[in-house]
Amino acid sequence: MLSIHEQLNELLFSNIPFVIATLVDVVGSSPQDVGSKMLVTKYGLHGGTVGGGKLEFKAINEARALLENRSLTKSFVEWNLKKDVGMSCGGIVRLYFEAFHTKTWKIAVFGAGHVANALIPLLLLLECQIRCLDTRQIWLDKLPKSPKLSLTLTQDLASEVKHIDQDTFVLLMTMGHSTDLPILLEILRTKQFPYLGVIGSKAKAARIKKDIEEVDLPSSCKDAFYCPIGLDIGNNHPQEIAISVAAQLIQVRDHLHSGCCKKEDSIHE
Repeated sequence: MLSIHEQLNELLFSNIPFVIATLVDVVGSSPQDVGSKMLVTKYGLHGGTVGGGKLEFKAINEARALLENRSLTKSFVEWNLKKDVGMSCGGIVRLYFEAFHTKTWKIAVFGAGHVANALIPLLLLLECQIRCLDTRQIWLDKLPKSPKLSLTLTQDLASEVKHIDQDTFVLLMTMGHSTDLPILLEILRTKQFPYLGVIGSKAKAARIKKDIEEVDLPSSCKDAFYCPIGLDIGNNHPQEIAISVAAQLIQVRDHLHSGCCKKEDSIHE
C-alpha cells in the first residue's frame, strides 16, 4: 500500500483535482494526532485520515465543497466535536484544507483511432487531464499509460455526454459521420462546452449542418462546433493533424477570457 506522501505525489503528477486536509490543532480529545492528513478527490476519500467516523465524513464533505468552489483554494475550520460533528467526545479540532488542480484543463476525446493516438501523447506533455472514449478496446490499448489519461470503453458513446464536465474541451473523432453525429446531437441538445470540434472536411461540416436542420435544433447550433478542426497547417498525416489540432486547442484555451476566440478553418479530413 502506498504511503500518503506517495499518493500525494501521484495526485500532483496526475493533474487530478484534489484536496489535502490537515489536522493542525486539537483541544481536548481527538481520534487522530495533530499533523494527520487526508486526501480527497471529487469521488471522496483517496487516502489517509483525520479521524474516521463522523469527523472524517464531515471533513470529506468540506473538501469536496472546496473542489466545487473554484474561486477558493484554501479554507480553515474549527469544529467542536460534540456540537458541530455530533460526536460524544467534547474536544475541538482545527483543520486546514488546500485544493490543487482545481483549474485543470480538461479534454475529452471521443474516438481512439489514428489521429487520437497521435494527438493524445502530444497533449499528455501539457498540463491537462484527458479522457478518451471508444467502443473498441484494441484502439484504447494503443494509447500510452498515464495518470493524466483515463479510458472509457462503451458501446453507447452518446450516453457518456452527461458525465463530461461543462468546462471540458471536447473532440469528436470516432469511426465516421454515423458515429460522430449522435454524440454531437446529444451535446447540442444538453450541453455547451468551451470547445467542441468534429473531425472532418468542409463537406462533412455541410452534411452535419443539414442533419441539424432535420432534427429541428436551433439554427445557432450550426455554429456551435469546429469542423474542420485544427489550424490550417500541415498535411493529412495523423501526426500533422494532431499538431494542428493541439495548436487550435491551445489557441482557444488562451483566448477564452479575452472574448476573441475565432474559428479557423482547416484542410484536414
